[in-house]
Amino acid sequence: MIDLDKKIFGKITTKEIIGAFPVAIPDTKNLLENELQILIKNLESKNKESLKELLEQQKVAERHVNSRPGAMALAQDKIKLFLEYNQKYIHTLNKKIQS
Repeated sequence: MIDLDKKIFGKITTKEIIGAFPVAIPDTKNLLENELQILIKNLESKNKESLKELLEQQKVAERHVNSRPGAMALAQDKIKLFLEYNQKYIHTLNKKIQS
């Protein structure tokens, strides 16, 4: 069972990504973009251990959302958007950890 109220990208929940509302373009894309900027800004005050924990949490969130990719009733366009923005965040986390 998927936890629809689980926060998977900052304040964004699973139901916002796999549900019908908000619509993918422009609403969900704007939500993801705004949340990505907040998440990246919040990385400035994190130590390497915290960054590693965040990285693991995002990998779990990605698996959580992507666990039902073939379900046609789900908002495939929003899932793709989430995966795109999640990968951007994971990339940023990896760069911070390596620096």
